[in-house]
Amino acid sequence: MSSRTYVGLDIGTTSIKVIVAEKIRDQINVLGIGNQRSEGVSRGIIVDIDRAAGAIKKAIVQAEEKSGMTINDVIVGLPANQLKIDPCNGMIAIGEQSREINNNDVRKVAVSATTRNLPPEREIIDTLSDEFIVDGFDGIKDPRGMVGVRLEMRGRIITGPKTLIHNTKKAVSKAGLNVQAVIINSLAQGQTILDDGEQDFGTVLIELGGGQSTASVIHDHQLKFSTIDNEGGDFISKDISVVLNTSFESAERIKRDYGKADALDASDETEFPVDVVGQSKPVRISEKYLAEIIQARLDQILDRLYKNLNDISALKLPGGIVLTGGVAALPGISALIADKFNTNVRLYFPNQMGLRHPSFATPLSLVTYCANMSETQALVRSALDNNSNNQQHEEEEPVYQEQQLETPKESRESFSKQGKKTLKKSGESIKKFFNNFFD
Repeated sequence: MSSRTYVGLDIGTTSIKVIVAEKIRDQINVLGIGNQRSEGVSRGIIVDIDRAAGAIKKAIVQAEEKSGMTINDVIVGLPANQLKIDPCNGMIAIGEQSREINNNDVRKVAVSATTRNLPPEREIIDTLSDEFIVDGFDGIKDPRGMVGVRLEMRGRIITGPKTLIHNTKKAVSKAGLNVQAVIINSLAQGQTILDDGEQDFGTVLIELGGGQSTASVIHDHQLKFSTIDNEGGDFISKDISVVLNTSFESAERIKRDYGKADALDASDETEFPVDVVGQSKPVRISEKYLAEIIQARLDQILDRLYKNLNDISALKLPGGIVLTGGVAALPGISALIADKFNTNVRLYFPNQMGLRHPSFATPLSLVTYCANMSETQALVRSALDNNSNNQQHEEEEPVYQEQQLETPKESRESFSKQGKKTLKKSGESIKKFFNNFFD
C-alpha cells in the first residue's frame, strides 16, 4: 500500500471497525470502511484470539471491497486499561567535535531514554518526545540539522499490560495482517478530535463504548490521565433484555430505535411493541419506561467516572467534556452529562459520508494521528523496535496512572447545564489543579 495510505483498526467489544484513508495535501480522504459484529472480545479485551481474528478478517474483507485495495498493514488501537505514563530522559554524545545531528542520533537518544527495567507483566506501548536539548539549549522540537556535541531528550513512555498487547497483536497476526503501529485510543483521539485550545487549556475526553467507558484528561497537548469503567452500552442492552424479558438482539434494536438517555425527556404516551419471551403477541412499552431502564445504568457509569475525575479536579478544566463512542448516540446524553457533571459537553462525530456516528471516532482518529505524525515523532517511536526484547523498568514514580485500576473541522453539538453558556475562569482552583497534576 502507498506510504500515504493508512488503515485504522478499532477492536471494540460490540463491533470491529476498519477505516481505509489516504492523506493528500494535508487532507484525510476516507476510501472505504468495514464494520462487523465483534467476537472474542469482552470489556475491550481480547479473550478469544481465534474468534477475534475471524471477526477482524471479516471487517478487513469488507473494507477491501469498499476501498478496492488490498490491506496488509494496519494501525491498531488499544484501550487505556491499566495505562501508566512515566517520564523518560536520555542523553548521547554526538562526538568529540560538533557535527550536524541526523536521524540516527534521534533514534539513539530515544533508545537511551526508553532503556529501563519493566515488571515482566508490562510493556512499553509508545514513546513521546516533549523536547530535545542540544548542548544545554532546550525547548527544541526537531534537533536534526543542528550542530552539537551532546543531545538529550525529555519525554514520556506509555506502558500497558503485556497480555493485552500480546493478545491484540496475535489476533491481528492470525487475521493475516501486519501491525504497522499500536496506538492508545485516548492518545489518538485527544490529538485529533480536540481543537488546539481544548488540547492546550485542558479537556476531559469521555468515550462511552459497548464494553467499557473511558475518561481521559488532555492538557498542554498531552495525555495526562486515564481511567476505565468496566461497563458500557452492552450492559444497558442487557438491562433492557432482562427487565423487558426480551432477547438481547431485540433489546439492542429497541435501544437504538426508541432509547433516550434522560427519562425526564421521554414520553409516557409514546409506546412501541416489544417481543416478549413466552408470549405470542408483542407487549407495548412506553418510551419513558425504557428511558428509566437506560438512565439507571448510565447513572452508575457516570457516577463512577465523575468520582475519579472530580478527585483530581479535572472537571474544572476550561475545555469541559468532549463525548464520543457508540453510547454517545443516545438522544439527550450530552445534556444529561452536562447537568450531572456541571460543565460544558460537546458531542463529537465525524462529518465524512458514511461515518456520521460517534462510534467511528476511534478508527478515524487512529489514521489521522498516524498520518499527521511528525518525522521526529516517528523516529522516536522507532526506538521501541530497538528495545522490544530488552525493556526493563527503573524504579521511578509514575506521573499519571489509571485510578482504577482530522482533518476538517468536525460536526459538533454543545450543551451546558443552562443550554448555552460561556466558559468561566476557575481562578485559584484551576491554578491549584495545574500545580498538583500538570506541572
